[in-house]
Amino acid sequence: MFNVSSKPSDFKIRDNFLRLEWSEPNCKHCESKGRTCGWKNHTANNQVYCFRDHKGSSTALVTTGSVLGSLFFILLTGAVYHIYDSYRLRKEKQAIFEKFLEDYRALKPTRYSYVEIKRITNNFEHKLGEGAFGTVFKGSISKEIPIAVKILNISHGKGEEFINEVSTMGRIHHVNIVRLVGFCADGFRRALVYEFLPNGSLQKFINSPDNKQNFLGWKRLHEIALGIAKGIEYLHQGCNQRILHFDIKPQNVLLDHNFAPKICDFGLAKLCSRDQSIVSMTAARGTLGYIAPEVFSRNFGNVSYKSDVYSYGMMLLETIGGKKVTEDMEENTSQVNYPEWIHNLVEEHEEMRIHIEEEGDAEIARKLAIVGLWCIQWHAMDRPSMQMVLQMLEGDADTTPIPPNPFTSSAGAGPRRTSATVSVAARQLTQDLEVIQELE
Repeated sequence: MFNVSSKPSDFKIRDNFLRLEWSEPNCKHCESKGRTCGWKNHTANNQVYCFRDHKGSSTALVTTGSVLGSLFFILLTGAVYHIYDSYRLRKEKQAIFEKFLEDYRALKPTRYSYVEIKRITNNFEHKLGEGAFGTVFKGSISKEIPIAVKILNISHGKGEEFINEVSTMGRIHHVNIVRLVGFCADGFRRALVYEFLPNGSLQKFINSPDNKQNFLGWKRLHEIALGIAKGIEYLHQGCNQRILHFDIKPQNVLLDHNFAPKICDFGLAKLCSRDQSIVSMTAARGTLGYIAPEVFSRNFGNVSYKSDVYSYGMMLLETIGGKKVTEDMEENTSQVNYPEWIHNLVEEHEEMRIHIEEEGDAEIARKLAIVGLWCIQWHAMDRPSMQMVLQMLEGDADTTPIPPNPFTSSAGAGPRRTSATVSVAARQLTQDLEVIQELE
């Protein structure tokens, strides 16, 4: 309002502050409205008027522009980073896929880092199941290649199962054995990557009065039994080294989209040379109910590949009748157990008291029962080889003799049966079997 060329003499400055006060003009009413007051031009009585401070408006616009500009910059930066991150993920997935294809052509499992495992499972989004030794998640290497990833629980054992699985399955390539796609050994983290089989385990499809909606029919069940037998026969005879699985059971047989069976879980497997029948073991291995007697007690002979034959037989009997073999162990031992009940029906030529619908089903059920009973003979040398099992499964039930009753000495090891107690037809069959010479 005024030009002051010099400091008036009566102005006092204290502490480097100059305080100015005036009574005219009175701008309180303008300030109360958030405006600035000023002199009206060409007025004699020094009247004031209120007006907007364009400088303040400009400041507000600048402030608003700065905020909007900063927000736009942040959004732009985020968009650029998202595009870059998506590009990087695509490159990493492509690298994983190319590494898989390279190893797939070389018929060997791929080694993945834990970061790659998280990537192909989408950070463990889809859980398929959980067991004592780990949790299984679904994943994909590409849209065309779904996989199942088993994250192992490192609290169990010292890693022998992991080493066994990788070393054993890395050399197996058979249509009835699940393919080990890869593995992870990253620090303390362990994972196994398998091909994904959409129909899950055989356990869900066994014949049972409570499971009629999932039962696949006797013809398909026969095909599944045949496929499992081919897989075990390959393990025993088709590899450079004989592989003993030691854990054949319905839960360890997976079914693909066509219900073709594939044997899995080789954590308890044992390798030996093809000309070696007897193997040394320091402790029993397997699942209770499916373990061969000689694995528990050497009174029944030495452990051999015939131990897998026993497990296969128990699995076969459970599959056709729907009763878990472990249930007999929980019931009164004075009662007739399930395999013995099956044997009595077969021996007395009674109708199989299980779910039968179409013509020919009874014959298939009877044949599977006879094969299963041959496989669960107490002494290993009385059991057929898997090659003979295949011949019996592909043959006619009427031409396959009924096996000896293995339950006559079920209370204990008991004395060894002599050949006189075995029927002539049974002796003719066992003469063709591969015999294991048992040591004293």
